[in-house]
Amino acid sequence: MALNFIWIGFFVIAFLVALYKTFVGGDPAIFSEIVKTLFERAELGFKLSLFLTGVLAFWMGVMRIGEESGMVNALAKIVEPLFSKLFPGVPKKHPANGAMVMNISANMLGLDNAATPLGLKAMKELQELNPQKDTASDAQIMFLVLNTSGLTLIPVSILALRTAAGSQNPTDVFVPILLATFFSTLVGLISTSIIQRINLFNKVILGYLAGSIVLLGLLIAYMNRLNPDELQKFTDILSNALLFGIIVLFIGMGAFKKINVYDAFIEGAKDGFKVAVTIIPYLVAMLTAIGVFTASGAMDFVLDFFRFAFGHLGVDTRFVDGLPTAFLKPLTGGGARAAMVESWEQHGVDSFVGHLTSVLQGSTETTFYVLAVYFGSVGIKNMRYAVWAGLIADLAGIIAAIIISYFFFGHLN
Repeated sequence: MALNFIWIGFFVIAFLVALYKTFVGGDPAIFSEIVKTLFERAELGFKLSLFLTGVLAFWMGVMRIGEESGMVNALAKIVEPLFSKLFPGVPKKHPANGAMVMNISANMLGLDNAATPLGLKAMKELQELNPQKDTASDAQIMFLVLNTSGLTLIPVSILALRTAAGSQNPTDVFVPILLATFFSTLVGLISTSIIQRINLFNKVILGYLAGSIVLLGLLIAYMNRLNPDELQKFTDILSNALLFGIIVLFIGMGAFKKINVYDAFIEGAKDGFKVAVTIIPYLVAMLTAIGVFTASGAMDFVLDFFRFAFGHLGVDTRFVDGLPTAFLKPLTGGGARAAMVESWEQHGVDSFVGHLTSVLQGSTETTFYVLAVYFGSVGIKNMRYAVWAGLIADLAGIIAAIIISYFFFGHLN
């Protein structure tokens, strides 16, 4: 229901803003621009689905090899104690555990295209355990929140974009992004656990959290010793080598176990094609709603309000110029990325706003996109509290990104 009201709200607000701009602001072309954007986003949704078809087919084929070879179960055993506490309704050896592990790992490496099909696979497996097929289960919501909170260890795409934009030190946002996304994930985990009455003081959960913090500290310490060129090479090699290494490992283990690797891949790829077709209407619905909201100029009114409100409170309002990225990030990754690059054009990639939008872009995932696509792929209509739990994590990430950016880059113009 929440997503239904939000979707309607985008169109209604866009229409009202367009009416105001037409008759009060004297902009007769606004409706033409909105309609143009509407059809462009509908076309984009279909094109993205077509692109996703190949990716889904490939990765679900690889996952099928991993399942039949036993590699997915082997990887799942590493986090089995933690997942057994966070997902009490999922049996320990269920395929959903392996798919969730692979999805979260791909997200941590900043490999968006690889993470999506793995996430869809996990959602499909969790749906098999769901007694109410049109209503999200606790396990599905916990997985979605962990997914949308966007824990990212290596923000590959952001570092690459900053380099292309001519940043003098493109990797200086690495540590701030790492901190912001960690807080986002932590708040998402805590808030969802409270709702689901999961005991966070369990020694297993505390042990994993403490271990994660230590590993995070060691990784940061090592990467801080590298110069920008070395860090760029390290992140590029690490992320891509791990990704390709997993593929080769799955295929190699399949051959070692003497399964028919090719046939397993084909069977998994067929499922990927079916899922991609299912996604199209959900993706088109979200992209068109977001498009008309942005094209109407409604976002401009929101920014002016925040600038006015915080200005009267005596707060430094430089962060307001970075809010479009924050607002769009839960809605659309492409839109947020475009807003980030636009902020670089206006203020400079190495300005305060340029750094802030980089950190905001890496702090969370595209919540509404993930909810629409993941839940839509298995036919879930009642999302319960998933939207609000995801938005709480997003808000934590945004606030953390702003505070951390002022701490690291507040001296910049």
